[in-house]
Amino acid sequence: MSKTVLVTGGAGFIGSNLIRWILSNRDWRVVNLDALTYAGNLANLRDVESDQRYRFVHGRIEDAALVHAVLEEHRIEGIIHCAAESHVDRSIAAAAPFIETNVRGTLVLLEAARQHGIERFIHVSTDEVYGTLGPDDPPFTEESPLAPNSPYAASKAGADCLVRAFVHTYGLPAIITRCSNNYGPYQFPEKLIPLAIANALDEQPIPIYGDGRQVRDWIYVTDHCRGLVAAYEHGRIGQTYNFGGRSERRNIDVVRAILRLLGRPDSLIEYVADRPGHDRRYAIDCSKAERELAWRPCVTFEDGLAETIAWYQNNRAWVDAVRSGEYRRYYEQQYGSRHRTVAR
Repeated sequence: MSKTVLVTGGAGFIGSNLIRWILSNRDWRVVNLDALTYAGNLANLRDVESDQRYRFVHGRIEDAALVHAVLEEHRIEGIIHCAAESHVDRSIAAAAPFIETNVRGTLVLLEAARQHGIERFIHVSTDEVYGTLGPDDPPFTEESPLAPNSPYAASKAGADCLVRAFVHTYGLPAIITRCSNNYGPYQFPEKLIPLAIANALDEQPIPIYGDGRQVRDWIYVTDHCRGLVAAYEHGRIGQTYNFGGRSERRNIDVVRAILRLLGRPDSLIEYVADRPGHDRRYAIDCSKAERELAWRPCVTFEDGLAETIAWYQNNRAWVDAVRSGEYRRYYEQQYGSRHRTVAR
């Protein structure tokens, strides 16, 4: 059934893949609200920008007046909230922007959703709110306690608690989703996999924190996108759903796999001082989502990694524009640093 949904942060990695998936697989209209910070890139959506079911609005989720205007003018029926400051290293260097966007911005959206009678609010969170696991611990479930260990994870946990409170206090029809490490096309090359690919292609050193034995559960981004839509359509109000790839890998092994596929030597690996408070292991039990949402991860890590590498090889101009900062100059000229618009 046709509906109009707001995707926040739709010019980012997960958001842009989600919008593309929705437009290809559902008869929905999509409004993309994005501030175009360093991780937002409209080139990520160049192939859908002419679709009549798609609209872009430039602005921040912390801007309550703008959020209310967007919900009213576009008659938004549902929200999938992807917008977030998300890089742990940046949160360690400066935590305040993470609180502003991830906590206060989420509060603004929740208040607006409540006032406008939104039918469904999907809050996209992260497995990092659960903290870290030992090598023999069972994977995180939706019942695992929140134990965030970085300012980023703490800001997301705070937002999760706000969503829960709005469900229980106001009856807001909201659902929380928590996902393991995503990878795939259009990921900003500060994260491990795109950084390793881009550096390997240029035969540049690939930095690895500590001993590289940190373990992450990897999920291909389109599997995550399918999960978000499944949660919107079939999830139970007030519930949390974990999405994972059932694909735990050590960081060092991920990088070595990339080097093998690209025919580059392991000598490109450069061990650097570990990140402060670096979580050792994440793992997700996604059986609840599989059981209740008729969802499961479909892309194996081997296939997904090969597809991701091929995409970066075939889109060197995108990578070069991001790494040089050229993509930012265009947005600054067009929108300025504080400009906002409501697209019609």
